[in-house]
Amino acid sequence: MDNRTKKIISIGAAAVGAAAGAGAAACMNSEQLFAIGIRKSFKKNDDKRDRGLTAPEDVTRVTDLAYGDDPEQVLDIYYPAGTREPLPVIVSVHGGAYVYGDKNLYQYYCMGLAQKGFTVVNFSYRLAPKHKFPDQLCDINAVMQFVCAHAGDHFYGPRYAGDYFCDPDNVFFVGDSAGAQMANQYLTAVTNPEYAALLGLEIPVFTVRAAALNCGMYKLDPVREKMLIRCYLGSKVSADSEEMDVLSHMTGAFPPTFIMTSTGDFLRANAAPLGDHLTGLGVENEVHVYGEEVEPLGHVFHCDMRNSYAAACNEEECEFFRKHLA
Repeated sequence: MDNRTKKIISIGAAAVGAAAGAGAAACMNSEQLFAIGIRKSFKKNDDKRDRGLTAPEDVTRVTDLAYGDDPEQVLDIYYPAGTREPLPVIVSVHGGAYVYGDKNLYQYYCMGLAQKGFTVVNFSYRLAPKHKFPDQLCDINAVMQFVCAHAGDHFYGPRYAGDYFCDPDNVFFVGDSAGAQMANQYLTAVTNPEYAALLGLEIPVFTVRAAALNCGMYKLDPVREKMLIRCYLGSKVSADSEEMDVLSHMTGAFPPTFIMTSTGDFLRANAAPLGDHLTGLGVENEVHVYGEEVEPLGHVFHCDMRNSYAAACNEEECEFFRKHLA
């Protein structure tokens, strides 16, 4: 076990010990403590990033719609206030090392995308290590089934009020970090029926026009990411299995892709190889590196609504999407 993993597990153990006593921490396995450590570490930074932000007045929010039976299977939908016709849809797959994150942490980023003229679907999915692969991909598919079944519906209730308008013929995906890996994998299934069958996914009818994959990892490293793999895949699926060999299942039908990384992104090395792979398949793609080398810009910077590089990146991704509207 590497030092970084040990440190994260120790953070998790300390958090559990502070809340419930040392005995509770002793009863947990390393996967559970690793997940708790990640959640504690990441949330501190995310809370600092979003402190003081409020929902923009020019965006309508339809919140807490259930797309499944699990409490984690909920979504929000945002669109420009005053909308009265179907808009192109952006579906956001959040990151968080498979063990952390939810729609609340991505609400300001997603509302910022909605301000640019899109209906945006921002959802939570079931997290590892309690839920293993392919539950998370099944959740993405369930979200798309929900969106396709209810596009144009009107929702009213005590927790939300409003309409939402989705055009299933103009769907775009964004995903970052682990969410970029899952978005890449899901879109591979969407555009390769044999791979969808291998994963056991029944894809609903919609047309994906383009994707933006941000600060992503596109192939799990069984050496460097042992604990992450244990949390996400468990013992039934390996990082080298056919199900996880996404690149070999990608085809020329994969949608045009905006691949983003930054100068200080610890996953930066993954961006260019994915672009080269897509180019080899004949798929349109652009690889963008944001920030300056002298002052490195960090991982998933695009979610920081106060960051000028984030504003530029998010606008350029939306402009890439607009170029591919039907």
